[in-house]
Amino acid sequence: NKAARFFNIGERTNVTGSARFKKLILSGDYATAVEVARQQVENGAQIIDVNMDEGLLDAKEAMVTFLRLLMAEPDIARLPIMVDSSRWEVIEAGLQCVSGKPIINSISMKEGEEPFLAHARVAMAYGAAVVVMAFDEKGQADSRDRKIEICKRAYDLLTGIGFPAEDIIFDPNIFAV
Repeated sequence: NKAARFFNIGERTNVTGSARFKKLILSGDYATAVEVARQQVENGAQIIDVNMDEGLLDAKEAMVTFLRLLMAEPDIARLPIMVDSSRWEVIEAGLQCVSGKPIINSISMKEGEEPFLAHARVAMAYGAAVVVMAFDEKGQADSRDRKIEICKRAYDLLTGIGFPAEDIIFDPNIFAV
């Protein structure tokens, strides 16, 4: 087994995590927004997280527009892109724009096993890795045992449909103190 590795994820291209990026996207200044991604790459980011979930935006259109511009930049496009949204249609639109191996942030069993597996099958069709949140039909895992239970169940379901184990990234909802 390989030891777990730490990755620097550039989250400055996330409208919910960066006021500056949000302002650039809302004003339509995509050229400067691409420079935000470039700065993250220059500062050591190994993955670029892109999220356009903002009520004043057409998130799908903004995701597609921004990702197409990123993919035209070789120094940025060489990195994995984490397509991040709470709306599946935005994620799927983003996957269609990304070259290389994308990462979906995120899927969970919140709505049950069938939607979870349906999303996993789409991810496999795009060759994408997935971040699996420790949620199930009963809600967010709130104890060590529940985190292990949900993550094990998700792993078994995913590998049971042929999802590559190396493409599963667990987020057990452990927040910094």
